Amino acid sequence: MPPKVILVSACLLGLKTKYDGSHNCRPEVLALREQAQLIPICPEQLGGLTTPRPAAEIQGGDGHAVLKGGAEVRTAAGENCTAAFQRGARETWQLAQVLAAEGALLKARSPSCGSGYIYNGLFSGHTKAGDGVTAALLKSKGLAVFTEEELKQFKQWLTMRDS
Repeated sequence: MPPKVILVSACLLGLKTKYDGSHNCRPEVLALREQAQLIPICPEQLGGLTTPRPAAEIQGGDGHAVLKGGAEVRTAAGENCTAAFQRGARETWQLAQVLAAEGALLKARSPSCGSGYIYNGLFSGHTKAGDGVTAALLKSKGLAVFTEEELKQFKQWLTMRDS
């Protein structure tokens, strides 16, 4: 049986794709390559944003609202980068389809990848309930979405998928 295909935020795998040009490498995420085929993705880069880039947060809602046109993604300087986040989400979904991905392990709190909680749009470091733009789109399409803070649940899900 071929390994499960899982989209993973590239920064969690050690790729320097974070907005500030750094990464969020998590050895426990890298170790998952023994159980699944990990496909690194960075929706913000797929949407055309450069690295490094200004930090951005969702204002006026969450990723679901951004996809419906009811909220925006802006930098602290007020630059509207909503279109790039929407494009990155669509490109990520295209990859998921082409690769027959069964799930995604994404970066917590990110305006693209956050699942359950995202930064609150005030650049204060505080969070609010909601999903990032890419997480929202993947969830709406039925893909299982987890963050690195849910590794225990992700591993359980992966094990159940194997049985």
